[in-house]
Parts: sequence; structure tokens; C-alpha cells
Amino acid sequence: MGLGGPQAWLLGLPTAVVYGSLTLFTTVLHNVFLLYYVDTFVSVYKISKAAFWVGETVFLLWNSLNDPLFGWLSDHQFLSSRPRSGTGLSSRAVVLARVRALGWHGPLLALSFLVFWVPWAPAGLQFLLCLCLYDSFLTLVDLHHHALLADLALSAHDRTHLNFYCSLFSAAGSLSVFASYAFWNKEDFSSFRAFCVTLAVGSALGFVGATRLLRQRVEAAGREPGCPELAADSGLCGEEVGNITLGQYLWQLAHHRNFLWFVLMDLVQVFHCHFNSNFFPLFLEHLLSDHISLSTGSFLLGISYVAPHLNNLYFLPLCRRWGVYTVVRGLFLLKLGLSLLLLLAGPDRPRLLCLFIASNRVFTEGTCKLLTLVVTDLVDEDLVLNRRKQAASALLFGMVALVTKPGQTLAPLLGTWLLCFYTGHDLFQQPPRTPVVSAQPRPEPPAPPPAQAPTLREGCFYLLVLVPIVCAVLQLFAWSKFKLHGRRLRMVKAQRQNLSQVQTLGIKTV
Repeated sequence: MGLGGPQAWLLGLPTAVVYGSLTLFTTVLHNVFLLYYVDTFVSVYKISKAAFWVGETVFLLWNSLNDPLFGWLSDHQFLSSRPRSGTGLSSRAVVLARVRALGWHGPLLALSFLVFWVPWAPAGLQFLLCLCLYDSFLTLVDLHHHALLADLALSAHDRTHLNFYCSLFSAAGSLSVFASYAFWNKEDFSSFRAFCVTLAVGSALGFVGATRLLRQRVEAAGREPGCPELAADSGLCGEEVGNITLGQYLWQLAHHRNFLWFVLMDLVQVFHCHFNSNFFPLFLEHLLSDHISLSTGSFLLGISYVAPHLNNLYFLPLCRRWGVYTVVRGLFLLKLGLSLLLLLAGPDRPRLLCLFIASNRVFTEGTCKLLTLVVTDLVDEDLVLNRRKQAASALLFGMVALVTKPGQTLAPLLGTWLLCFYTGHDLFQQPPRTPVVSAQPRPEPPAPPPAQAPTLREGCFYLLVLVPIVCAVLQLFAWSKFKLHGRRLRMVKAQRQNLSQVQTLGIKTV
């Protein structure tokens, strides 16, 4: 009797809320991973420079290849399947397959997250295996979750509605960053390990519960007579689906101009997002440690993870009104303007530095979240241009990642190389400095006395400012060549509507 109320409440949750909650269980893990994995292996496990570069290089290759590999394995069966007993694959079957995959891969992602924080092998080997294992399950979760965005809804309004809840739950998941800063201690790692175990257990249980609810919702929608209520693409109810080879699919993508310009822009965006994540603590330490307290540094660190998702709650209504293309272009211009302003102001304005370090990460991460909507539009255009029987959602997301994921690995490699090249400061050889604190002055290095600290500070400043300037210029150029917006986007939506005869699941229920 006591459980009837909560169970009925859970079963009554709108599909958009259940779908969005899946981002919560990913975000609580992934933000902590991004923030601490480099520092853990460099400062705690004392990985060598050579092992770090080898691990990141192998990870670069695997990180790029596993997205299209998993996408092809996932969607190839939908593209080349033939009907059994006169009934072909419906979109309900596609959605159910993705939901079941999330139910398995989500808990495995939580388990792979745990193996980072306990030394169980030589540092170099553990670094390589942990990165590849974690990224494999993260890729599987992201591919199926993003593909559901294109499979559950077609209209821009419905997709932004789904994305709204993703941003809301991502903001909630980012609160783990605030807590992590309180547990992080390089000398005593046990409390941080316990914190990570708590996050992983909560994430695994959340994935199991959310996917079970979503599966029940989809199965209930599929009990309608005739073709299921979920977007049943034309030809899937009792009609054969033609075969397509990987070579043919790659040839089609190579002639998809909007896809090519998008992945060029997104490669730069992924690089910039991970550059900010990897070097945020370094910028706080060397640019602001004399001006802000430990609690202020913790607040800036946490707000930089939460604010992008809260910002998207405002940006998504703007996307409904003006279109994603216009909003993203405005964010690129804002990034360029703020970077030029700080470059002119110089490194000796702590308030402006605080504002820029936080806002740079906020707007960059916020842009990344909006670009998922653009990929779903590319899924629609791909289906229309090539007259597919079923939208290859996960496969297209995987091909986007094939080109853009290298930016994730290039960010720490290029950042540490530029810092070493400009200042001579090698993060792998010098002992770690004290965390952000203003209560005690930092001790001076033995020799040369005054020169090293200003040079390192100056190098961090120019790294902080020039990277977003270069990224913004490249992105504005590529984005100006992207034509899937306005009249062309409306035409693609109308053509897919005619091809698919879509009836979306009731996601707008509050």
C-alpha cells in the first residue's frame, strides 16, 4: 500500500522526463572523470610522460573508431534487415532495442568509472585500459541516448522539449562537481574513492530504473492496432528494407556537404570543450590563486559545470523562436568578443579573469549541448537525400564522433605541449603546486628567483585567451558554410514527414 503511491507517480512521469533523467546518471560520473582523471594519473599515480603520451595516442585512435563501429553494429541490422513472417522492423522495435542497450551499458559505464580511482596495475597500463574501457561504455550510452532523440520526435519543437529535460537533469548531475572538490585530496585518496563509489552505485541504479520505465512506456504505446504509435517509417510495416554496405554509406556521407561542414566545426568545439575541462584547475591555480579563496575556487569550478545546462534552459526557447543555427552563431560571436576583450585588458584584472574563465566554459559547454539538435536535423536530411527506409540515427551520431572525438584527446596533449613550448614548464616533471588558496603565500622557487612564476602565469594567460579566439574564428567560417537552416530545413522536415508518416510518442505531457 505504501509503495503504491510512488510507483504510480513514477509510472505517470512524462516520457520526456524519463528520457531526460538518463543524462543525470551519465553527468554525475562524466564531469568528475573529465575534471580529475589527468590529475589523478599525473599527480597521484605518477605516470611517466612517455606512458601518458602513449596512452592518449592509443585512446585517440580507439576514441575515434569505436563510435562509428558501435553505430554500425547498432543500426546495420535496422538498415539491412528483412521482414520475418511478413512484418518488418517498426520504429518501436528500434526504440526498444536502444532502451534495452541503455539498460545494460549504463551500469557497465558506472563500473568502468570506478576502475580509475584504485591502482591495480602499473600506471601506464592502467591509464590505457581504463580510458579505453570507460570510453567504450560511454560511447554506447551516448549513441543510443542521442539516437533516441531523433527516433522519439521529429519536429524541432518536440526535440527541443526533450532536450530541455536533458539540460535540466544535466544541471542537477553537475552538482557532483561541487561535492567532488570537497573530497579531492592528493595525499589522502580514500575519501575521494568512497565518493566515487557512491556516485557509481547511484548511477547504475538510476539507469536500471529509468530504462525500465521507458521500456514500459514504449511497449504500452506499441499495443495500438496497426503500425505502432512511435514514428513508424514508411515501408517498415510489411515491406522489405534494402541492404546497404559500409562503403556505400561512407560514399553517401562524403557527398553530404552540410555533414562535412558541421563535423569540421564540431571538431573545434569538442577540442575547446575538453581543453576548458582539462585546464580549468590549472588556470585557477596560476592566474587567480593570489586573489581568491579556496571556497571561491570551488564555487567557480562547480558553477562552470552547472551553468551551461541552466543556460540551455534559456537557449532552447530561443532555438524554438530563432532556430538553432542563429543561436549557435551568436554564441560563437560572443566567445570571440569576450576573448578579445580580455586580451586587451591583460592578466592583471582578477574580476575580469574570474568572469571570463567561468563564462568561457559556460558558453562553450552550452554550445555543445545545442549541437545535438543539429545532428538530429542531419539525420533527417540524410534520410531524405538517400531515401532510406529507416533513419540511421546512432550510425550518423557515430560518424560525427569519428571526426570530432580526436579533439577530446588533442586538448590535453596540445595544451601541455603549448605550455611547455612557451614557458618551459613541464607538468610531468615539476612537483604539483598547492591548490587554489589565498590564506598562505606560495613559496618562491629556489632559482631563478623571480622569473619563473611570472613566465608561467603569462603562459597560462595567453593559453586561456588565444585558444578561444582561434577556435571562434575557425568555427564562424565553417558555420557560415552550413546551409541546413531556414527554408532548407523546413523543406527537409516536410519531406521526411511525407516519407515517414510520423506519429510521435506523447512527449509533451507535463
